[in-house]
Amino acid sequence: MDKFIVSARKYRPQNFSTVVGQAHITTTLKNAIKNQQLAHAFLFCGPRGVGKTTCARILAKTINCENPTPDGEACNECHSCVSFNEGTSLNIHELDAASNNSVDDIRALVEQVRFAPQAGKYKVYIVDEVHMLSASAFNAFLKTLEEPPPYAIFILATTEKHKILPTILSRCQIFDFKRITINDTVDHLAEICEKEDINADKAALQVIAQKSEGCMRDSLSILDKIVSFTNGELTYQNTLEHLNILDADYYFKLVDCMLEQDLAGAMLLYDDINRKGFEGDLVLNGFAEFLRNLLVCKDAKVAGLLEVVQSFRDRYTATAQKVSIPYIISALNALNEAEINYKAARNKRLHVELLLIKLCYLQQALELASSGDGISKKKIAESTRPVAFKNLKIVELKTASGVESAPQMPPAAQGGAKLIIEEPQVQYKAPAPQPTQPQQPAAMPAPAVKPAAAPQSGGGKLGSLSKLRQQFSGSEGNSAMQQIIPLTQSVLEEVWRNFSVLLKEGRNPAAQSFDLAVLRIKSDSSFEIVTPNNLQQKFIEGERVHLSEYLQEKFCNRRLTYNVIVELNEDLIPKVEMPLTSKEQFQKIAEEYPAVKELRDRLRLELDL
Repeated sequence: MDKFIVSARKYRPQNFSTVVGQAHITTTLKNAIKNQQLAHAFLFCGPRGVGKTTCARILAKTINCENPTPDGEACNECHSCVSFNEGTSLNIHELDAASNNSVDDIRALVEQVRFAPQAGKYKVYIVDEVHMLSASAFNAFLKTLEEPPPYAIFILATTEKHKILPTILSRCQIFDFKRITINDTVDHLAEICEKEDINADKAALQVIAQKSEGCMRDSLSILDKIVSFTNGELTYQNTLEHLNILDADYYFKLVDCMLEQDLAGAMLLYDDINRKGFEGDLVLNGFAEFLRNLLVCKDAKVAGLLEVVQSFRDRYTATAQKVSIPYIISALNALNEAEINYKAARNKRLHVELLLIKLCYLQQALELASSGDGISKKKIAESTRPVAFKNLKIVELKTASGVESAPQMPPAAQGGAKLIIEEPQVQYKAPAPQPTQPQQPAAMPAPAVKPAAAPQSGGGKLGSLSKLRQQFSGSEGNSAMQQIIPLTQSVLEEVWRNFSVLLKEGRNPAAQSFDLAVLRIKSDSSFEIVTPNNLQQKFIEGERVHLSEYLQEKFCNRRLTYNVIVELNEDLIPKVEMPLTSKEQFQKIAEEYPAVKELRDRLRLELDL
């Protein structure tokens, strides 16, 4: 029994002509080989399974081929090509950067570059998944990548180009691989099925190509699974069953039920879908994609964007003619919102059924909203109305002559609503002169009103205002009558201690600074506060507002001011005893013991100062 080899390895392309969907890259590489214009470093980037590593291996085999064909292909017959196909070539080195991403691995690779090839022209180093290299590994690779030996060629492959350092990108020729189209994938799968004697429907191959999303390796893996599942019979139905894809026929039936407002039919259809094991989010996503395809079919310019099975194209076009564009857009919005909130819903089935109810009656709602006679879906704003002004009673004012006259209104205000201000009748009386104080002026002059009796209590707002003014004038008179207390040392210290007591009761930390301060009177309305250091000065300055109000109130003198100054107190400065020098110590000993000085003079000794 022969050993089974998966199709992705068995049918891996061996030359440039068999590479699928990358003609723009294979043509460039073949021309570079024919014209002998090979770069020393290549970077192949693109999605997974599109042929990056395959093209790197074909390039490595072709440039070492002893008898290349005129169109730039390998002969597959020479010693170099045979050894490469058998995997025994010593001129090709592959490194998986995903597992060998340290700086030591790159240093080992750089050491191998120094040795020239024993056979062939070039030594090719293929580094796959190069974006997985560490930053230090990239830096260790920079110099060799920039100036390699003439026989060394580097081919880097990656799926994430944005993770590679710009210094690496600038040293390489970059080739961007694209996703393989559905038609190319279907043709390649059909060719393989023919070689393997597999009966495959074209619709089934199209479903596989759509599911692989442009990845040839995925499509070949899916093909192997379905062939094993169906024992060599590849049909549309068993492909949908194996890939867990809901048949588009269900979506066509759902749209028909919604256009006919057949809620019962839609609910029964969803129950059938649910019994087959399809989750609600899969149904929402598939139905949204189905409506997107209907919207695409509306315009012939974008019909090429329709990626569906060929047998369903005519049916899509026919169904799109029955559905209006507003309905499709509104349904897509509802499906998008339902798909977002699906995960948070506790009853998943009810969540989908509520959406089906909305979609069944969506057409009716749109028709009512578009018709002028029917009920409007949007709330119509109330028509604007003029502002209602309150008609005020015209009050006749009495002038000084006693003749009643109506107030003159400007011409612009005579039409429409009238806004009239009613002025209360208030009379003012000047206060009588007092024997001990000068006469106070009137609180508010009223030239047009003749002075009369005292204002009546409750005579309106102006009456209360006059009362407040009289009280204020009376309080000013009382404050003026208070005598200023002379500023003496004893009274100042007593007031100062009282304020310090208030600070202590409030647990204010500035109280200690007030107790240590010294007061000096400078004039009748000013004094100085002497503090020993800046810290106490800041504490006292912090209470300046409260202290000023307190002192001015106690001395009845609004002009009372003070200054806070700092004077160093020598008694508070710590005294430090300095050590005596050698000379001072000898002089002190000589004063106490004269014999020591006499001994020094007789022996003629010198002090070591």
